[in-house]
Amino acid sequence: MTTRRKFFHNLALGTAAMAAAPAGTLAAMTAAASPLVNRDVFKPLRISMLSYSFHGLLGAGMMDIFHFFETCKYRYGLNAADLWNGMITSTDDDFINKVHIALEDRQLVVPNIAVDGTTILQVDGEDPAQHRAMQDRYMQIARRWGVGFVRFDAGPRMLNGRKDIDGWTDGEFDLLVTRYRELAQFAYDNGFRVGAEVHWGPERCWVHMERLIKAVAHPGFAICMHFGGWYGTPEEQLASEKAAAPYVAHTHIPWRVCEDPNLHARLAVLRDVGYTGYYSVEHHSGKNEYNMVEAQLGKVKAVLTNWNRGEDGNINK
Repeated sequence: MTTRRKFFHNLALGTAAMAAAPAGTLAAMTAAASPLVNRDVFKPLRISMLSYSFHGLLGAGMMDIFHFFETCKYRYGLNAADLWNGMITSTDDDFINKVHIALEDRQLVVPNIAVDGTTILQVDGEDPAQHRAMQDRYMQIARRWGVGFVRFDAGPRMLNGRKDIDGWTDGEFDLLVTRYRELAQFAYDNGFRVGAEVHWGPERCWVHMERLIKAVAHPGFAICMHFGGWYGTPEEQLASEKAAAPYVAHTHIPWRVCEDPNLHARLAVLRDVGYTGYYSVEHHSGKNEYNMVEAQLGKVKAVLTNWNRGEDGNINK
């Protein structure tokens, strides 16, 4: 058994031996080790969290976007900040420039902006011009911040007995395709992508989302996979996750999916098609958010770390 006294005695001997080693030996050791400084030894963990996860604290006046950046960087050790526009409290140039500086200071990337309140299709009483102007503004912001993906929901809200599975009318679908193509071209020209999310309305149904993807048919268009958001039975949802995987630019992973014993298999549908985006968690309860988000991040981080070690990602063995 090694006692503390013996451990420190051996440590002192090793230090003395290093000090006594010939200069040439030390130089050789340094030369042998130096490539490690310039080599990407570890595979990065592409993990983030959506700022909506702290909407409870935001509503209580206990968090803003700058505090969120501190939380990402220094509480959880992340290199990315996944943004919900509810935390972007102004789109004026002055505020947008301050956010840019804050991101630069902390060396945080923004893999996604999830933009609520501005669907591509609207119901009666909503102003299409106002929605388009807001979409255009967020596209400019995305270019300024170097964002990876911007999400605008397709819409519209299903009213008057319409159901998600009913899909869009032909007229609605034509408007969707035209507008998404316009946005996709701007995104493509500026190095990012734009698209819909598995969120609500017909977007939740793979049959309709697939039709939209194939009709837009643009390299600047993609989708955000909100795991567990697909329409249908659990088996049908899993099938939709697998079918949609090649078209995914970003993810949102809620609590119940993080708690799924088969989390590794569900995330693997992306890994297996060469997904290079972020695995982003999203919390919804509005309560005990720091701890709940930490638990979700831990689950996803464990799967990604397991993969990086050449294992299957199953953290429940």
